[in-house]
Amino acid sequence: MAELVLAAATPHNPLLWRAMREPYPDDLVAVAANFRRIREAIAEAEVDALIVLGTDHVRQFFADNSPAFIVGKAASYHGTYENEVRTFGMEYAEVTGHPELAAQIAGREVLPEAIDFSVSHEWRLDHSFVLPLQYVRPELDLPIVPIHANAILPPLPSAARFAALGHHLRAAVESWEGGRRVALLTSGHMATDVGGPRTFNGSPDPAFDAEAVGWMRDGDLDAAIDGCRFDRIMAAGNVTYQYVNIVAALAAMQGRPAELAEATTSRFASSPFFLWRSAS
Repeated sequence: MAELVLAAATPHNPLLWRAMREPYPDDLVAVAANFRRIREAIAEAEVDALIVLGTDHVRQFFADNSPAFIVGKAASYHGTYENEVRTFGMEYAEVTGHPELAAQIAGREVLPEAIDFSVSHEWRLDHSFVLPLQYVRPELDLPIVPIHANAILPPLPSAARFAALGHHLRAAVESWEGGRRVALLTSGHMATDVGGPRTFNGSPDPAFDAEAVGWMRDGDLDAAIDGCRFDRIMAAGNVTYQYVNIVAALAAMQGRPAELAEATTSRFASSPFFLWRSAS
């Protein structure tokens, strides 16, 4: 059987790409160090495939077709978009897909009981997927299964549904034949506003950040689900709901405390960094 050997969460803020160059600015030294720590953990885990859980920013999936969870089944993926290259200085990426693992996750003939997935055979990845990959696996040599979680266009799946997704991902991997080693990489935000007076002015809600780090540090899945109510998260910032992607990682790692749990401060707002490794 396969094994879920690692889960990690990082920021996907595209503004980091141009700003975080050596020699690193003082406020980005810790951000770069945490990306490096996760990159080294993935290398040490000798991972065979990556599940990449992110949130498309209304580039591939729009209001006329916005399922809660979409599994990519393509053999290859291109990223990112021209405006992200032009505006943020990001680089295009070509990534190999893993249709076999995608089918294991989404269901081969019948959908799994836990999640009503949609699937996509054609998908262009935006920065939510490309930027974390470029920082934690710059070789882009691992096959991936991208999963879009709708954390941007209401109505949104609840935190409990994200937890169900995490539980399902572990079960799907563990029932997959072949003894391969799989990691889950996800990304999101701590308290963050985009546009308006709270943009680039530190964390708009330090209390939320402290709570949200604590849930992962303590392995408190029930508190994370309860604390990620829509009204509470949106009060913390208009893109903060993407933090809930990280709840899926906590569930996938069976509610164990994260060995790295940090809201790393920078000029852009706090950045999420979380890491779990297999207990075996």
